[in-house]
Amino acid sequence: MRIILRWLFDLLLRFVRTLDLPLLGALLALMAIGLAVLYSAGDESMRLVFAQGARFAVGLGFMWLLSRIPPTQLRNWTPWIYGLSMVPLVAVLIPGVGAGKHGNHWINLGLFYFQPAELLKLSLPMMAAWYLNRRPLPPRIDVVLIAAVIIGVPTGLILLQPDFGTAMLVGISGAFVLYLAGLPWWWFGAAFASVAAVAPVAWFWLLRPYQKDRILTFLNPESDPLGTGWNIIQSKIAIGAGGFFGKGWGEGSQSHLNYIPEHTTDFIFAVLSEEFGWLGVSLVLLLYLFVIGRCLWIAAGAREGYSRLVAGALGLAFCVYVIVNGGMIAGLLPVVGVPMPLLSYGGTSAVSLLAGLGVVMAVHAHRPVHAR
Repeated sequence: MRIILRWLFDLLLRFVRTLDLPLLGALLALMAIGLAVLYSAGDESMRLVFAQGARFAVGLGFMWLLSRIPPTQLRNWTPWIYGLSMVPLVAVLIPGVGAGKHGNHWINLGLFYFQPAELLKLSLPMMAAWYLNRRPLPPRIDVVLIAAVIIGVPTGLILLQPDFGTAMLVGISGAFVLYLAGLPWWWFGAAFASVAAVAPVAWFWLLRPYQKDRILTFLNPESDPLGTGWNIIQSKIAIGAGGFFGKGWGEGSQSHLNYIPEHTTDFIFAVLSEEFGWLGVSLVLLLYLFVIGRCLWIAAGAREGYSRLVAGALGLAFCVYVIVNGGMIAGLLPVVGVPMPLLSYGGTSAVSLLAGLGVVMAVHAHRPVHAR
């Protein structure tokens, strides 16, 4: 019996050898909290919990597989990964292929819906890191312009769907690679000023009516409390109702009485706030902070440029996901349809996120011996 147990233990060690256990532990805790909140937000539907659990299992499988691939090999594969991820991103714009509430965001694969833009959250920073790693750093102006094309083409395609929220996150993930590569701050200031300069043009010629409504609602949600302002107002009520300790698991009136739309997806953090209060919110934010800090620590310990750029950019992008969704449900940012990592119900976003963290774990597992 002891021999069997020892064999099983050795097998388990070989299985998790490339996984970063502190990071994995924080992610498992977030997933467990997410499933618990989803059970309550989904009216105690075990179907939703099992479906999301299955997606987490798929994501963990991709995480484990990617963690076993040396970053040098991932670097060699990066142009192919980037190119292949662009194919469904273009295909979704073909009439009859894409589907979605406000555009062509998804592809119906029969058993599930697939969101091609989620692939770029991983492949774009990998491609930007691959390109910049082959050039002297900090990058010269010609290198920056080509990197801007690498970032801008998929970002523009996502905007055409239109999916402003995901396009923003994808573009930011690429910008983080440039920042970590040593690009001076004034470049980002100039880019922000350029965006601000074309904002009036975008308002009249690019933004859809529902996107304009989201911006106007953000500026004054009380202007239409029973219409476009309903989501934000009810979300803030739920956050305030939670107080310090919360109303208790399954006792959130805002979600159970359907005052909060999309309470299993984009606004699930409001359900967490109402039912678990400030204590629950603080715990989740601490776990998020640990994940981000661990990614940046792994990036700082990388001894190869590509690995450092990818791990750092993915960690900073994870931070932006949390800030955007948290600011959205608190009324501090416009509603842009960004899910809360590992809490919101959804498959493609969870799988792509865990796969990206698998790349971060690969950086840590395959670092040089002298760096261990």
